[in-house]
Amino acid sequence: MNQPGLFETEVLNKCQIEPKTTVKLGKRSARVDLKKKRKEATEKLKGVLAKLEGKDITVSQYCDYWWYSGLRLNKLKVDWSLSSKELPSIVVLYGKGGASIRIFLERFYQLREQYYSESKPYYLLDFWNGFRESPIDTYKPGGYQCLHIES
Repeated sequence: MNQPGLFETEVLNKCQIEPKTTVKLGKRSARVDLKKKRKEATEKLKGVLAKLEGKDITVSQYCDYWWYSGLRLNKLKVDWSLSSKELPSIVVLYGKGGASIRIFLERFYQLREQYYSESKPYYLLDFWNGFRESPIDTYKPGGYQCLHIES
């Protein structure tokens, strides 16, 4: 059996186990692995953004600390190139006039599709960072956040 060297990072990354996240609520705790859900949601997002590319969209997000509503991106251009891994961590949405939005997919959980009417869909991107009292990533606000994309 061959043992990998210290500087063979590609081989070492393949051998590492994905750590599970411990979520605590009161006295109870659970170990959660969100990688599978994130991978499925990212594949759906790639398909949706491929359909929306070149069209005009509006983006809205509401959080505890800040929010924006109805930000318009004309002639959408999508850039996945900032991520070199198999599971991307950032996607950038560009519009005309230098408008852009970076979406960090580290805590991306689910993509939902809803309709105002038969012809006008809008998409909800769900992000989850544990509970407010015990976030998974302590450097980001805990809880649930949602991003709305309308075509």
